[in-house]
Amino acid sequence: MRNYTEPNWQQALKIGVAGGGAAVLLALIGMVEVFAARGVISGVISLGQALLLIVTFACAYAAARRAETAGRSSVAAGALAGAMVGLLLALLVIFGSLVDLREIFINASDNLYALLTFGQGTYLGAALLVVVGALVGALTGALLLLSPAVRNTILMALAYVVMIGLLSDLLRLIILGWGPISGVFLWLFTGRALSIVGALVIAGLVVLFSVLRHRGLITVPRPMAPARARGKLDWRRLAILLVILLALPPVLGSYMSEVLDQVGLFVLMGLGLNIVVGFAGLLDLGYVAFFAIGAYVMAMLTSPELGFAQLSWWAAMPIAVSVAVLFGIVLGIPVLKVRGDYLAIITLGFGEIIRLLALSDALGAFTGGAQGVLGIAKPTIGSFVFDNQVKIYYLLLAACLLAAFVSVRLRDSRMGRAWMAMREDEDVAQAIGINLVTTKLLAFAAGAAFSGLSGTIFAAKLGSIYPHSFGLLISINVLALIIVGGMGSIPGVVVGALALVGLPELLREFAEFRLLVYGVVLVVMMLYRPEGLWPEAAHKRELHSGDAAPAADVQIEVKTV
Repeated sequence: MRNYTEPNWQQALKIGVAGGGAAVLLALIGMVEVFAARGVISGVISLGQALLLIVTFACAYAAARRAETAGRSSVAAGALAGAMVGLLLALLVIFGSLVDLREIFINASDNLYALLTFGQGTYLGAALLVVVGALVGALTGALLLLSPAVRNTILMALAYVVMIGLLSDLLRLIILGWGPISGVFLWLFTGRALSIVGALVIAGLVVLFSVLRHRGLITVPRPMAPARARGKLDWRRLAILLVILLALPPVLGSYMSEVLDQVGLFVLMGLGLNIVVGFAGLLDLGYVAFFAIGAYVMAMLTSPELGFAQLSWWAAMPIAVSVAVLFGIVLGIPVLKVRGDYLAIITLGFGEIIRLLALSDALGAFTGGAQGVLGIAKPTIGSFVFDNQVKIYYLLLAACLLAAFVSVRLRDSRMGRAWMAMREDEDVAQAIGINLVTTKLLAFAAGAAFSGLSGTIFAAKLGSIYPHSFGLLISINVLALIIVGGMGSIPGVVVGALALVGLPELLREFAEFRLLVYGVVLVVMMLYRPEGLWPEAAHKRELHSGDAAPAADVQIEVKTV
């Protein structure tokens, strides 16, 4: 058990040292300096400085929360933890001014030190770091003294200011295409960041919305419940959502359509892996293999470069999906009696086998080898050709809607209930009469079908494929978006894809830190929201089934007495 009898200042000190170490690490690996190139509020704060403030806030909040739990001063605990974060950064600046750290840490440059010290010199800047850290920590601790509604409103306002400032380049690009009304909004931005006035306006709008919602003047619709819980679907809301999705490309432009295409490909793959992992509980780390199979079969059947056949995309698509399903069954047969980590290792090996076969010169006549395959056919409907980002978006939208519909029907079917029973306990599922062989093979086949379909669209989108496009990272990304969105949740797949695929695509200058961000997000999600951003109701109940147990025990004990 955690010892809360430890003195308040020692807890805050430990948390501050841990947070300060994380902040120093972010600075030395170059993340702070790279992020500083993007502003949040012009002339006030950059994204790199905001990153350090977020670390300080997180540490101060943890220390203040523990102090509040122990009945002590949250403001003092937060101030101490924040000051420790600033102190370790200050020590980095001072030590870096005396010793050349670039022989070990190439990013320990004068630009980094100037950024950390606010351009005020070594010692004055170091003192400012400690003061700012303590001030941020004290304000964070003071947040706990406010009511939850007020605290959440303040945090939401800060989050929206940071997010909109982060996406200022993209928002300006979109707003400029709105004609006469663009001038009304552009004064919110200055250069590549929000203006001070713009930040105040956004924060004010968030506060106003929160007040109106609290007083009941504005209602926020809740997510649509499943059909079996509601009795019928809300067709009006579905129609509005569909209209919005259809109108996105003309409004957002070609660049955002490309981003949405990337999100759509991962949503389609995620819906397939969600059946295998989320519904059936079978950990598959080689899921990219079916994506590659769909793409390569499409290339073999449509590319004149290989010379096997020159079918149209529509004629080759069902064949490619069928081959992917066949390989899904082939993978499922040898792993029928394998569970857990061993299943993950086998599927991982299967994915690598497919990639190496595609890369092999021995199969170059079929796969093109390292040179890849060019001239893959585009989907056509009459004279309409899906040959750009906007048109491919509509093809992906149709495929994702079809996959979502099939996923919902499978989830609510007898087979879906069998998958979920197998996910909970295979032995119990077999004892109640579920055929594990058929159930597992159908899960692999259904997941492979969606992944193969995504591969065919990917091949048509690019018009060419290469083996390096089908690495292990694809499988990891798809699995990560399912975990972040919510295991077994169909809307969670979309939310996870937007969070882990869409946002990094919008911030491509930070792509080198993508895996680090993935790791941090997954750790935070597992600690504080293991069910995901949009969890499935049953999975959420499973994860929080023990939360109410202590209260129930107390009630029983009182009744007994």
